[in-house]
Amino acid sequence: MSGARLDVDHRALMSYLGAWALSACSPEEAAAVESHLPECARCAEEARRLRDAVGLLHHEEPLNLDPGLRARVLESCLDRRPPKIPVPEWAAAYDTETARLDALLQDIQDAEWHAPVRLRWFEGEEQVGRRTTVAGVIGHLMTVDGLVAVALGLEDPLGARTPAHLVAPDARTEALWNASPVPQTRSVRGPWREQSHRLVSALSLESDRSAALAVAYGGYALPLRDSLLDRAFECWVHAEDIAAAVDYPYDPPKPRHLHGMIDLAARMLPQVIGRRRRAGLGRGVPEPGGVLHLEIEGAGGGDWYIGLDGTTGTEGTSRDAGREVAHVALDGVEFCRLAAGRVPPREAAAGQDGDVEAVHEVLFATASLSRM
Repeated sequence: MSGARLDVDHRALMSYLGAWALSACSPEEAAAVESHLPECARCAEEARRLRDAVGLLHHEEPLNLDPGLRARVLESCLDRRPPKIPVPEWAAAYDTETARLDALLQDIQDAEWHAPVRLRWFEGEEQVGRRTTVAGVIGHLMTVDGLVAVALGLEDPLGARTPAHLVAPDARTEALWNASPVPQTRSVRGPWREQSHRLVSALSLESDRSAALAVAYGGYALPLRDSLLDRAFECWVHAEDIAAAVDYPYDPPKPRHLHGMIDLAARMLPQVIGRRRRAGLGRGVPEPGGVLHLEIEGAGGGDWYIGLDGTTGTEGTSRDAGREVAHVALDGVEFCRLAAGRVPPREAAAGQDGDVEAVHEVLFATASLSRM
């Protein structure tokens, strides 16, 4: 059994950090330091620096740390350290995904901010794209997150005189990219990071008031709760784009956050199917009331019943949803990448049964959820 934790003040704990980094503390001192670090960002940063310095003294050990280590440590801290002002559960995915992306950005080099990234999404039934850089992706995230900021009464990153027509995410992004004659650099990280912190703080302090708000995206709006899930989803997807550009490993979200993202996409599918049908893109539906059973496997999975006539998109049992005419099974991460426009519908690794046209329609409608 370990010794009792020492009751020492902050100054004394700081004096233990050097010995702790060398593994020269007593068990009681080490326990006191390790209990203090999750509560003090200053000491945690100093401890990390000291441990890194100690590592350089051991030349017989490999010096290349696992590049995913920072993300795993951050994930553990987010799980174990409750914030002083609790973040609403419906905003937790956004808080976590922005923190994970920030940890990735901390590790990349100056030149990597100019690494090419191709954004991809679907228009109709065709995949389209736009070339930018790592810095450009962060600018894109910042401008679209700015729609949430505006809904909360915070500053718009495009400025106070933003034209009223600049509501659609792609128009806002192009406005930011075109505002400067030179490409964006790593300096965009600061404003993006500060804005995400302001958003989380505002949501934490006024969660009861803000929960009733809606966020306009140009042509449609989302309740604030769903908008935060949408922003968490896009943050993860673009973090994967950045990680691929700089050859860095990046894990999917936590299962409970992934489940929320999948649920949002599933609830939006009936509306998308309706829009596709009005645009002449939708496939025929055997009869009113038919549903497709969407089975999501793996972490964050579950069962959803998608109304093919634009009426339902519920999680539950088929008896509550309507007559099942088709069944499709997808891995949770694969489904999200399909919804992000990263996987073409014809290439989605899906198990299928029942009405082929209904399966085809739901896969293409899922890809239609994507945007710049």
